[in-house]
Amino acid sequence: MKAVLIGNPNSGKSSVFNLLTGLNQKVGNYPGITVDKKTGSFTHKGKIIELLDLPGIYSIYPKSQDEEIVYQVLSQKAHEDHPDLAIVVMDATNIERNLFLATQILDLGIPTLFLANMVDVVEKENILQLNYTKLSELLGGVTILPFSARLGKGLEDLKEAISNFSPDLALIPVIPDEFSGVTDWNKSANDQVAFGQARYKKIGQILSFCLQKQAQKDTRHSKFDRIVTHRFWGYVIFLSILAFIFQTIFAWSEWPMHLIDTVFLSLSQWTKEFLPAGPVTNLIAEGVIPGLGGVMIFIPQIALLFGFIFFLEETGYMARVVFITDRLMRPLGLNGRSIVPLISGVACAIPAVMATRTIDNWKERIITIMVTPLMSCSARLPVYTLLIALVVPDVQMGFFNLKGLVLMALYLVGFIAALLSAVVFKFILKNSEKSFLVMELPNYKTPRWSNLWITMVEKIKIFVWEAGQVIMAISVVLWVLASYGPGDRIEQAVAQIPVAAAGVSDELYQNKVNAVALEHSYIGIAGKWIEPAIKPLGYNWQIGISLITSFVAREVFVGSMATIYSVGENFESGNTLLERMSAQRDPQGQPVYTLASGFSLMLFYAFAMQCMSTLAVVRRETKSWKWPIIQLVYMTSLAYISALIAFNLLN
Repeated sequence: MKAVLIGNPNSGKSSVFNLLTGLNQKVGNYPGITVDKKTGSFTHKGKIIELLDLPGIYSIYPKSQDEEIVYQVLSQKAHEDHPDLAIVVMDATNIERNLFLATQILDLGIPTLFLANMVDVVEKENILQLNYTKLSELLGGVTILPFSARLGKGLEDLKEAISNFSPDLALIPVIPDEFSGVTDWNKSANDQVAFGQARYKKIGQILSFCLQKQAQKDTRHSKFDRIVTHRFWGYVIFLSILAFIFQTIFAWSEWPMHLIDTVFLSLSQWTKEFLPAGPVTNLIAEGVIPGLGGVMIFIPQIALLFGFIFFLEETGYMARVVFITDRLMRPLGLNGRSIVPLISGVACAIPAVMATRTIDNWKERIITIMVTPLMSCSARLPVYTLLIALVVPDVQMGFFNLKGLVLMALYLVGFIAALLSAVVFKFILKNSEKSFLVMELPNYKTPRWSNLWITMVEKIKIFVWEAGQVIMAISVVLWVLASYGPGDRIEQAVAQIPVAAAGVSDELYQNKVNAVALEHSYIGIAGKWIEPAIKPLGYNWQIGISLITSFVAREVFVGSMATIYSVGENFESGNTLLERMSAQRDPQGQPVYTLASGFSLMLFYAFAMQCMSTLAVVRRETKSWKWPIIQLVYMTSLAYISALIAFNLLN
């Protein structure tokens, strides 16, 4: 049996879906578009029910992809997801508005069950009294069940009603002609408004026989809203909450990320120690395992970020954030819902891109996805730290240090670049879908903690199983390119290295061998090949190799530098990485790392899209390679031009 869940945003539809299906659910997509297809199943008394959670909408008039999908599923009997039963989840605290969509579903002639959710809030606050039996009669006999998703109240009655439902015995309500829905979906906007007004008038007539509202009091919700949506204090509260969230994400994820990193490092070491030496073992230890580790290490940040977002959404606060920031973001081609992904990008662009799903408008969601990676993520921090220590003087300026001010400026530059890029995309991208924000401010409520667990597991599964496949494949390819070269070129180059002198550790000698082998590998050859293109930026082929390997992850830059500059010509020098990089000279005897080349490189890393994980997630979220390719091209171009200007100004 097929059943679908339909309802307004914030009606509790997703909570009902989670209660019925638990972890027995999966997320796919409808062909050719970015709308998710969330399906699950449950069994009651031996009967299997397939459940589809349709996108939350306010009307079935198709003005967006979400509404178009809902209308197609419900109106086209040949559609693969056309249901035997439609379950309409309504917010019982605002029954009049919710009946607007519910009666449209009845108009389509689909066997329907109404679920009046949040009855616990109605009873607790005594805001209205509704005669469900009388309402059912006035709507033609449709079944209406009182329900509380937060408490799980009425769950067994719901399962019983679904499993006992028979399409052959269902009452299909007949709505009077003057109240029927629009069948010509290309009617003018004025006609749609007229039909909407007529529908609300009819709903008001029906509710006058079965609904009794209590006198509205100045509730704690409205009192709290005066503070959190205040034109000044609202922003102060929001920024304070964000500061707490991201500080917590960094603090709480540090230990599990370090543990994951250590586990996969140990696994690589174990593989090399106990498996027979050879190319297969090297591939597993140096390609597959690190690639898998590069996927798994993001799990703590993804889980924590989406856990916090879930908490803010479930409590009702996120709707207030969207409301207060919408006016600021709209002139830039974004909307209020863009603010959370943008700020999330400071932690990691991967969960930030995934968080854009809360943006309904296609154009604004694409713009947010395209500019979010410009926010300086935590992976850029090791690069910034190394380069600042290398080229920025240690100057104290009162309470501030010049190095710290440069670091802060790099984060600010990324944020400004994201906003300016959004303005450009606003004028480039064309979209007939109207850009406006329709939402409600739901009552504040306590989250259902089981939903938190389900949400976190769902987001982790999406990243690991879908984006992870691409990351693993590219990791293996990069390992092969860095481990092999044409013919015996690597062997001949290594043979030219003098044998380690007595007293020199095998580790230092091996580092030299690794550096030479890397230079003559396919990826080293590529570094030499691109050197003419990057030379105007002040870079040499070694930096070119690091630019290439950084596509695995930006922080790989530091590891690449450590390998390339592992030792100098003198095995006994014992110089640190910073000292060896400072001593590096070009063929003319000039320092490679100067203030000009250092700032050029910092700006390149600030703007370049050097994260295949983010590209994989963008591909997953947009359901197309078009957008990650555009993102790669425009961000790389921005990085190159900015680095070129910086080098020539400071050189």
